[in-house]
Amino acid sequence: MATQAHCAYCFESLAADLEKRSGLSLHEVETLWARYNSAEDADANTNDPETAALVHKPAAVTRLLASTPSSGSSSSSTPGSSTPSGISANSSATSLSSEDKSVPEHPLFVTWNTLSSRGDKRLRGCIGTFSPHELDDGLKSYAVTSALHDTRFSPVTLRELPSLSCAVTLLTDFEPAPDPYAWELGKHGIRLSFTHHGRRYGATFLPDVAVEQGWTKEETLTSLMQKAGWRGKGDEWKKVDLHVVRYQGVKVALDYEEWKAWREWVDEQEK
Repeated sequence: MATQAHCAYCFESLAADLEKRSGLSLHEVETLWARYNSAEDADANTNDPETAALVHKPAAVTRLLASTPSSGSSSSSTPGSSTPSGISANSSATSLSSEDKSVPEHPLFVTWNTLSSRGDKRLRGCIGTFSPHELDDGLKSYAVTSALHDTRFSPVTLRELPSLSCAVTLLTDFEPAPDPYAWELGKHGIRLSFTHHGRRYGATFLPDVAVEQGWTKEETLTSLMQKAGWRGKGDEWKKVDLHVVRYQGVKVALDYEEWKAWREWVDEQEK
């Protein structure tokens, strides 16, 4: 399941790319994110100023990281495409144990939204992959790709960063749906493919999309066909032989201000 640390890593990766600097690895972000939240919790639960000061006493980032075993999240592979490619029927993540040193892999999507001063959300970029990728490299690559190379939008600029919210969805439990309606609103994402007048079409909606839009299943299917490029009218869609793959995934989001507060805390540790 996705975490806010994954979202923080996406912010870190995009900011590092826009600022032309080296970013932290996923393991470093996860470690420091956990330490930051532990410090915040400890501070909130004490009324003793001296104890609170000890909780937030700066320590070198290298020492913070050295005290935590590696989670094995690093990766050297690179996604080969900025668009979804292929579906695995066995796309669940591989768990780590003391005996199993394999690195977990997931199909994944990274979504960027713009937040207005009133809290209104507007899509700014969303790209992912149905091929499993190691999270360190997969999240980094698609965080940048969805922000800078979603052809529906102009590239995100450094100036825009404070207005953004990032969401990560890790995809699991892929299975062919026996019919176009055999999926649950709010639980399943769907990937649709079909051929019409000799042309092949395909598109996907993540699990949260239909609920956010207030669509019925029929509205979701027709909207997804239109997203794929189909230009039929009325009930013509019912005459098309639709192939649906359903999958699951819970979206987790993080706003810029939350990431920035954590990043300032990390910078303080270096002083």
